[in-house]
Amino acid sequence: MGTATEPKIRGGQPSIPATMPQEQPERLPLGPLKTIHVFWMAGMSCDGCTITVAGATNPGIEGLLMGTVPAMPKVLLHHPVLSVESGAEFMQSFKDAHAGTLGDPYVVVFEGSVPDERIAKRTGGYWSAMGSELMSGEAEGGRHAVVPTTEWLSRLAPGAAATIAIGTCATWGGIPSAEGNPTGAMSVMDFLGKDYRSAFGLPVINIPGCAPQGDNFTETVFAILLFLQGIGPLPAFDELGRPSWLYGETVHQGCTRAGYYEEGVFTKEYGGKECLVEIGCWGPVVNCNIVKRGAINHMGGCMAAGGICIACTMPGFPDKFSPFYKAPPGGIISTTMSRGVGGVIRRLRRLSNRHANRERRWDVNDDVPSGWANLPGSTVGLKAMEFFYQKWQHWGARKPGRNPGEEQRLWGGMRPGKPSDYIDDSVSEGK
Repeated sequence: MGTATEPKIRGGQPSIPATMPQEQPERLPLGPLKTIHVFWMAGMSCDGCTITVAGATNPGIEGLLMGTVPAMPKVLLHHPVLSVESGAEFMQSFKDAHAGTLGDPYVVVFEGSVPDERIAKRTGGYWSAMGSELMSGEAEGGRHAVVPTTEWLSRLAPGAAATIAIGTCATWGGIPSAEGNPTGAMSVMDFLGKDYRSAFGLPVINIPGCAPQGDNFTETVFAILLFLQGIGPLPAFDELGRPSWLYGETVHQGCTRAGYYEEGVFTKEYGGKECLVEIGCWGPVVNCNIVKRGAINHMGGCMAAGGICIACTMPGFPDKFSPFYKAPPGGIISTTMSRGVGGVIRRLRRLSNRHANRERRWDVNDDVPSGWANLPGSTVGLKAMEFFYQKWQHWGARKPGRNPGEEQRLWGGMRPGKPSDYIDDSVSEGK
């Protein structure tokens, strides 16, 4: 009679489904690591992700490449554009990684969509390739064929410590995978499948954006390297493999224009300072931190520069958010409600703002001694509002000023001067 055993479940992970591949022995050394290779590959890409990462400042890539960051391994970057090596010398490290003779752990970074090379192969072509190798059946010195980047991804991803998809094209398919595309482009996650796990047991890590902020990428890489070093926990990722601390909130929640939305004030044209929802901004439903973090060096960002959010970090981009020049259909309902409620809130805040913009002395003297403008005194309506507002404000709390019976005291002595010198009502003439 068999004995039931407890299924092995990873901490913090859902129960392992029946489709989960069998556990494999650990193929990479646990930290500390002295060196780690990063193999950067590009599919259907504009190289925008490379540009933003090169401009990252917090943290920057220079410290990683130079090996000067404390507790971090030195990173050896194999990039088709940025690497010094070229040709066969450049491709040798890729071959060593595939053969298992590299000697150090490595991370795969994929930029751009993954095309369906089967489509191009029907006519003897290819969509995206890197390097070449001897064709099957050919003798040494015979004909060579280019190697599609999808082939390199298939070869290196299983042995990688982590596979990172950078940019919306790599994370969700992006523009190359839009409806009607001829390449069959897809994301890295679609290509490798939901059962994919790296050598350290990690699914595909996604850093979306078109292009994403370079700091989002380098910060995630730093966190992953700390985990691989064995001196930090695995960073928190959401259900789609995005760093949850970077993509957990919407653009709207961090937008500097959100206050206008709350008060029901919307711009009608580009260049306006108010909320951009009515000219096509999708910020309220898009997971991104572009306004909080800025584009490069914590400066700029779509809404900060006056542009609308076109949802470039979302899996549904671009098809679900086009045309970009029209307001989102759901925005009609939300903006109408915001106008109704915000109109009342906006007027009440104006009264509170006028009240807060006056010194207590100005209220008593009913005069504002400003040489910049002729400001009127408080109106009867404002005085009535202030009376009830202050009653509510100090309900159950101590009102600023002296306690009853202590009006004349000043740190153990009497208040100097005459009662008429004081603008408050704590001292009256003849008392």
